[in-house]
Amino acid sequence: MAEIAEGGGESHGKGKKRAKKSSTRVDMTPMVDLAFLLLTFFVLTSTFSKPKVMSLVYPANPDETQKEEPQKINNGITFLLSEDKIYYYSGQYYPKSAPGPEGPTVLEETNFGPNGLRKLLADRNAFVLKGKEGLDKKLKSKEIQDSTYLRMLIEFKKNKESLKVLIKTDDKATCKNFIDLIDELKIAEIGVIAPVDILASELELLNEKVK
Repeated sequence: MAEIAEGGGESHGKGKKRAKKSSTRVDMTPMVDLAFLLLTFFVLTSTFSKPKVMSLVYPANPDETQKEEPQKINNGITFLLSEDKIYYYSGQYYPKSAPGPEGPTVLEETNFGPNGLRKLLADRNAFVLKGKEGLDKKLKSKEIQDSTYLRMLIEFKKNKESLKVLIKTDDKATCKNFIDLIDELKIAEIGVIAPVDILASELELLNEKVK
């Protein structure tokens, strides 16, 4: 609270008195208390932003006898990253020593352009994207709640018709390309993403392609 301290007047000859001087002193204690109360209130009632993360599926480490066995995945695609290049193949991997019904696996190249990786993922994961589009309309028209929307979207991603993705890199792959690839997978609503070790035969095939 403010206090006014009054000083006594002084006489200066002929009986005249100078007007009394007053000084103001502000007590800051109540203001400090109020500041701490407001700070405590906002700390307790504020909602802090949560970091946005993307869940990745990390498979168990294989045994030594299984390291050269290709992963069997249904409706899957495998991306191989090297330097600033992106290669991929669909379905199961077949090395030259054990070719499949259509021969050994052949790598195809793509890029981060609008007609490259994004279009590829959109075409391959059309089942989930179409399902999500229908859910978006229902959510917008308030036919379903947020919790129902998320639950049904997860069910679409787990469906056997949804696209599964494996990611493999060599020692020349850049972190930027890996992160960009993850971002594109997120945009395409890929439900199963698994970074795994590259096979020796895959690395040999990748090196041949890079050259």
